[in-house]
Amino acid sequence: MTARYASALSTHPLPAHAVGEVAGQVLDALGGDDPDVLVCFVSPHLVGALDDALHALHALLGPRVLLGATASGVLAGTQEVEDGPGVAVFAAVLPGADLVPMALRTEDTPDGPSVVGWPERPDEGLDADVLLLAADPFTFPTESFLRRLDRDRPGLPVLGGLASASSRPGGNRLVVDGRIETAGAAAVLVGGAGVRTVVSQGCRPVGEPLVVTRGERNFVAELAGRPALERLRELAERADDAERALLQRGLQLGFVVDEHRAEFGRGDFLVRSVIGADRETGAIAVGEPVEVGRTVQFHVRDAAAADDDLRALLAAETAGAALCFTCNGRGKALFGAPDHDAGVVAETLGPVPVAGMFCAGEIGPVGRRNALHAFTASLALFP
Repeated sequence: MTARYASALSTHPLPAHAVGEVAGQVLDALGGDDPDVLVCFVSPHLVGALDDALHALHALLGPRVLLGATASGVLAGTQEVEDGPGVAVFAAVLPGADLVPMALRTEDTPDGPSVVGWPERPDEGLDADVLLLAADPFTFPTESFLRRLDRDRPGLPVLGGLASASSRPGGNRLVVDGRIETAGAAAVLVGGAGVRTVVSQGCRPVGEPLVVTRGERNFVAELAGRPALERLRELAERADDAERALLQRGLQLGFVVDEHRAEFGRGDFLVRSVIGADRETGAIAVGEPVEVGRTVQFHVRDAAAADDDLRALLAAETAGAALCFTCNGRGKALFGAPDHDAGVVAETLGPVPVAGMFCAGEIGPVGRRNALHAFTASLALFP
């Protein structure tokens, strides 16, 4: 038996009707077979009925593993639902795949807060492809968890996003194996399925790569021996009017992830926002710890750069299906029209099953480092 996939979407306002629609679509696509993995994304409008909805999905579809999250918007196929009710599901029949679901949470220990729920050696004897992760932005230390995982299990990609249905603690819901949590993270370790990852940070580089010659904490004081702000002014003076406008409203700084490369291009930078500047010292503040000797390059972000980056990264890919975690700052707010990311996935990969959610932060690897991103589209590609 080969892998098979399905995605489904309902925008019906009645939860029971919405569940029936998506379950019917999945049953038709899979010929009645039970999926090994079912991932469910639910808009805020249906949070109150989530328990009944999940019970029904479990009863109708019988998945080995059920993972889910609530989100400000959902997507499936070529359609993105940013406003109004929506339920999107992704189903996969994965013969021979290993699946390890887990509910992660933080607990106070004598050594300080610690993440618990990770099974003892879940990847022992398992050829792990990816850890799919949906986390609550208020109660789960995603960035420190990713750093720890990079140290403990180097080379394991993590892909997913932060729940975005609510802007207050306790307002989001996470689902793992049918259990609903209001805090922590829901995850499943997938092995033997051949899953690959694509992370589109939606930026393009400007100027030239420069080495940090002085800096501390999250401040870049000098680039190539001169104040960072002076280097930025030089870049702005050389830019045309359009690029100068982008520097003013969409300035980013990319940090090289592999210093051993001779040249740097698309996908070689971990992009972080420039969040401030000190005119007196000439330093700039960024959303990333700064290390002297690290190579960086200024980047800009706009709709055109985001569109080009996603298309370029997917152009060389093939897939039988995809999970898509896109930023809630993208969509109509960035592109000025609906269905952008879902449409680009369909144009580049073809009419394959796709489902996902709009996130309050996207998780994905750049190089061999897992990171939490913003304004990014992170995709898990199934063969």
